[in-house]
Amino acid sequence: MRTVFLPWALAALFLLADVAVSEVSALEGALQLQIINFNFETVQVTWNASKDSGTNLTFLYKLSSDETSSQCSNYILQQSHTAGCLLEAKKDEILCFSIWNATHLLLTKCQWISAYLKPSSPKELNFQWHQEAITVTCSDLPYKRLLYEIQYKSMFDTEWQSKEGETCNVTTDGLDAEKCYFFRARVKTMESSYGPDTYPSDWSEVTHQQRGELRDSCQEKKLFPKFVLISGMVALLTVFLLLLSLWKVRRVQKLLMPMVPDPKFSFPGLFESHQGNFQEWIKDTQNMAHLSKMEGAEQECVPEEALVVHVVKNEAEMPIMTTSPLCPQTEEEEASGDPSQLPCQPLQGGEEISLGGFTFVMSDNSYVML
Repeated sequence: MRTVFLPWALAALFLLADVAVSEVSALEGALQLQIINFNFETVQVTWNASKDSGTNLTFLYKLSSDETSSQCSNYILQQSHTAGCLLEAKKDEILCFSIWNATHLLLTKCQWISAYLKPSSPKELNFQWHQEAITVTCSDLPYKRLLYEIQYKSMFDTEWQSKEGETCNVTTDGLDAEKCYFFRARVKTMESSYGPDTYPSDWSEVTHQQRGELRDSCQEKKLFPKFVLISGMVALLTVFLLLLSLWKVRRVQKLLMPMVPDPKFSFPGLFESHQGNFQEWIKDTQNMAHLSKMEGAEQECVPEEALVVHVVKNEAEMPIMTTSPLCPQTEEEEASGDPSQLPCQPLQGGEEISLGGFTFVMSDNSYVML
């Protein structure tokens, strides 16, 4: 018996398939479904039922290796209501599941779990320096078609730089061994093999490398004092250059515009008494100089008062015993009173004159001026 497909029957078949796909998409949108395959070890299916919030939904699933469907035994709860399910996985296989609200079917779907793969993070990174290059290695994951991404940056970089390889053996060139670098790694899937719905792995722990040695941190203590020293030297050099430039400017200013002495101090009285009239000042100065000269001449011409000594004649012509510096008498002679001792005779030849304790003999025509 030959089966004949009529055109209207074929059109109806395509219409039913399109309606089924639309219903599934609408249900997925209402539930906001998310599926993550953690390194083919655990599959996490979560949903956020906006219309059915506050109710416990039922999750039924069946893997291709299972014979019958099973209900989720490990629900994820959110505010005491079911919000997802955790399933165990051992390999890449097809997962078929359905979500129910009591007896009402909300969603059904079948999909390879590799389409939602999230690889595990790289562990135990090894670093090998080759002058200005470094090779990062780690253990490869047991499945293929992966990309191993190594990111690095120095303390002076603001953004990470990436290098990828199909195996965890990636070499990066153009590095400075004297700088301290940050390194991290992760694993991604190839879209051509796994599709667009996969997830990259989490980043590995950040590792610090400098001069081929592992460091706890790139914040070196030597950088801060060195920076302070350089800053201080630059500041001192700037101040020195500023002072030198000011000194040079003053020297140039003196050469181009020499200082004119103030006549106020060189010509006293020119501005105080004559308001800057030099002719009046010079006349006054000449008059003062002439007057001073005349006063000096008068002082030179004033005769000194002469000390005139008048001669006084002795009242008696008799010889007089005198005691004077010219005729001294000792104390023994005065005490003995011996008349046999000859008295001190006056000097002959004129009158005696006593002046300042001295005795002079002068004639009648003598005249003394002191």
